Amino acid sequence: MPNISSVSEFLLLAFADTRELQLLHFALFLGIYLAALLGNGLILSAVACDHRLHTPMYFFLLNLALLDMGSISITVPKAMANALWDTRAISYVGCAAQVFFYVFLVGAEYSLLTIMAYDRYVAICKPLHYGSLLGSRACAQMAAAAWGSGVFYSLLHTANTFSLPLCRGNAVDQFFCEVPQILRLSCSDAYLREVGTIMFSFFLVFGCFVFIVLSYIQIFRAVLRMPSEQGRHKAFSTCLPHLAVVSLFVSTATVAYLKPPSISSPHLNLVVAVLYSMVPPAVNPLIYSMRNKELKEALRMLLQYSVFQ
Repeated sequence: MPNISSVSEFLLLAFADTRELQLLHFALFLGIYLAALLGNGLILSAVACDHRLHTPMYFFLLNLALLDMGSISITVPKAMANALWDTRAISYVGCAAQVFFYVFLVGAEYSLLTIMAYDRYVAICKPLHYGSLLGSRACAQMAAAAWGSGVFYSLLHTANTFSLPLCRGNAVDQFFCEVPQILRLSCSDAYLREVGTIMFSFFLVFGCFVFIVLSYIQIFRAVLRMPSEQGRHKAFSTCLPHLAVVSLFVSTATVAYLKPPSISSPHLNLVVAVLYSMVPPAVNPLIYSMRNKELKEALRMLLQYSVFQ
């Protein structure tokens, strides 16, 4: 059977067999990709250009937009190219790079969402200490820690995954190189090391999730005690978008990785992968701009300036 030294490329899962459906998938993915780039690009521009948005909350939102643009750019362009040119191939190095950068960006995004929960907790539960706990230096350090944790997490998974001997061919049952699908190609007695790494990662992810839940319990308790209805509305308008983004991120990833094996199939895995890898980056800008008056005003001014210039 082939081992790692004989694998020079992987074969990704094809979207469809007919040319018409392949082109339809290409057009659909192109639309989602452009929407994600446009939405996140507008948030980046608005936060960078409007001095009123130079606050910790919007600094973290800027980082989130960068991570969303990066994560969707790692998987979708290659999938579109394969659909357009009717091919399934991705090189071994390209597959390893795709795993590294995707895990890096998703891991950093989850860390950043945890930090954003802490930001909302301090802003609402300890407003008098907000300036001291979340100064510019502290925000930069926390953002750097989020990006750094993504790099560490990605190096760990990529090194473990691609050091395994591959004994079951090179066909990956996914439209991009995904760690669980690559592990299925490894020898049955060699993948336990990466499984251990996944379990370690699960506990870290669960710890962050518990921190986010506990933060929001404290936040909602503090908001409900506010005497002013306007104050409660403003607090909810800044917290609910973040909570919605976290829920979307966690729910799609949970469905992808914790669904029962009995209902698993290549087509279902493909649909679920689209949900967790493409929908959050495209929808996050819309979620954040719907209830945020400051961001909507900054976007309106940015668009007006662009039109009249």
